[in-house]
Amino acid sequence: MAFAVTNPSNCLIAPRPSTKAKPLKSIFTVKCSASLYDVASGVAERPWKISDARLVLEDGSVWKAKSFGARGTQVGEVVFNTSLTGYQEILTDPSYAGQFVLMTNPHIGNTGINFDDEESNQCFLAGLVIRSLSISTSNWRCTETLGDYLSGRNIMGIYDVDTRAITRRLRQDGSLIGVLSTEDSKTDEELLEMSRSWDIVGVDLISGVSCTAPYEWVDKTKPEWEFNSCGGEIYHVVAYDFGIKHNILRRLASYGCKITVVPSKWPASETLKMKPDGVLFSNGPGDPSAVPYAVETVKELLGKVPVFGICMGHQLLGQALGGKTFKMKFGHHGGNHPVRNIQCSRVEISAQNHNYAVDPASLPEGVEVTHINLNDGSCAGLAYPQLNVMSLQYHPEASPGPHDSDTVFGEFVELMKRAKQKA
Repeated sequence: MAFAVTNPSNCLIAPRPSTKAKPLKSIFTVKCSASLYDVASGVAERPWKISDARLVLEDGSVWKAKSFGARGTQVGEVVFNTSLTGYQEILTDPSYAGQFVLMTNPHIGNTGINFDDEESNQCFLAGLVIRSLSISTSNWRCTETLGDYLSGRNIMGIYDVDTRAITRRLRQDGSLIGVLSTEDSKTDEELLEMSRSWDIVGVDLISGVSCTAPYEWVDKTKPEWEFNSCGGEIYHVVAYDFGIKHNILRRLASYGCKITVVPSKWPASETLKMKPDGVLFSNGPGDPSAVPYAVETVKELLGKVPVFGICMGHQLLGQALGGKTFKMKFGHHGGNHPVRNIQCSRVEISAQNHNYAVDPASLPEGVEVTHINLNDGSCAGLAYPQLNVMSLQYHPEASPGPHDSDTVFGEFVELMKRAKQKA
């Protein structure tokens, strides 16, 4: 017996048909009748082969969908992103390693793919979940369709699924582990067992996305996209790659920095031998408590050189300063998060991507909370002037997202300048 759910997608929730094997009571199947209309003759069609797929969540729900990327079976944590644009930057953000990214914007793929917008050299996410897939692409920079892009990088993608219903479930219950599969040979029970036997907490995801050897970064923001820059004296910044995005490096270069990128396990002693003017601790995926080696590196550098932490780097700084971090219910993922800059009483719209946060109540005396997320009051920035420390929980470089906080790169340059003058 099935019953209709009141929503425009006309989704039906129905019990699974009986089989010889007794089904688990916790499993129920979600069917969506809002399929795409058949493509008329003479209209552009998708060049990739469409197949059926299932997304099985650890709560027992089974979401029927269509596949448009790689085939197979993949496990990951399901999170939702509220950005309206910039899906390519999201796909190539290493911070999404081990996660299925669900886009709340219903129509995805119309601008295709171009290689200028890549935020890393490959995709690290587990898969992409969208409501409606564009049957054609139309953008002057497009070089490849989204489907071909995912297939070529062995990334799974699904569409024709009720993303609003899944988002509502994630908001109510928190982030969930899921298994995405195109394999008919695997039963719903098997996929459910996979989802319940895997956990992302405590896993070192940074080691899988970091570079393996130091390198110099020289690329700046292109002149046609530049809106803030800084000339004058060049400052040498050592950037720890915990999953660093290209646009963080471009923005630093545009503000007059010479940048050396080093692996996540690069010893602090080797960094100090480079005599940097400042150190950047980058964004990255996963649980900061799973990388104690990174926290120790941060501790060794505190007070010896000005430091700036972004996202994961912010959380590592929080722990290194004596604070604690915790996992949020469903995290912050999107380009529309309002943040209050306490120091200048200004509200900035920010791009955010994190599942963990620093507990401000656990921070020792002297550490200042400089920014607050206005949606939930969580800590969005820290400073410890005594040790030349500054950090942000969100992404000042955006990509995608607003540029309200871009000037923080200039603030880091000023921090290095003042420290150099005192030396």
